[in-house]
Amino acid sequence: SGSTTPIVMAVVTDPVGQGLVASLARPGGNVTGRSSQVEDTLPKMLELFARVLPKSARIAVLHNTNNPVHPLLWREAEKAAKSLDMTLVRIDVAGSNDFPAAFDTIARERLGALLVLPDDGMTMNNRTQLVALAAQRRIATFYGLREFVAQGGLMSYGENYAADYRSTAAYVGKVLRGEKPANLPVEQPTRFEFVINSSAAKALGVTIPASLLVRADEVLQ
Repeated sequence: SGSTTPIVMAVVTDPVGQGLVASLARPGGNVTGRSSQVEDTLPKMLELFARVLPKSARIAVLHNTNNPVHPLLWREAEKAAKSLDMTLVRIDVAGSNDFPAAFDTIARERLGALLVLPDDGMTMNNRTQLVALAAQRRIATFYGLREFVAQGGLMSYGENYAADYRSTAAYVGKVLRGEKPANLPVEQPTRFEFVINSSAAKALGVTIPASLLVRADEVLQ
């Protein structure tokens, strides 16, 4: 608060709601950069996930209690699920040590699949453990980033963070040339990628419809 040091943010969810900028069009302070629209991707994530799940499947949602944006994402997921007539069950974790217990709950409650809420450094940094547990427990899991699917996860839909960070560098250049963050509109992502791991699907016994395969930006073997 009160700082005048220019700050360039990268892939931040709901920067207005978090009080980082006054608006996306006119940030008005010392912060600008790129926002992450992950809250807008949740309806599409659930729509795609529903295409490969039994209609009666109840879906676990991994929710990080230490992530300040996850309550917002959970509310958006609930709204999207209601419109799709899907049932979500929130599974709270505070860190990677809670992953085994979370999968125990999924098994005990007979939940048919798992959605990992996106925009979370904790799950991203521990994706090897998370993806391995999902494979061991044979839980079809949907993620928000390609990196999870490259690690062996089933499917993802979301932004390409590598491209986002390259775009953020352009903002840094503008600030270094003397432009004021207050006058630089916050940029929003315009491209999202849908990635499927066909080997993971085969191992899980999940049939990916051909109509979904042709919609994928990338199908990993």
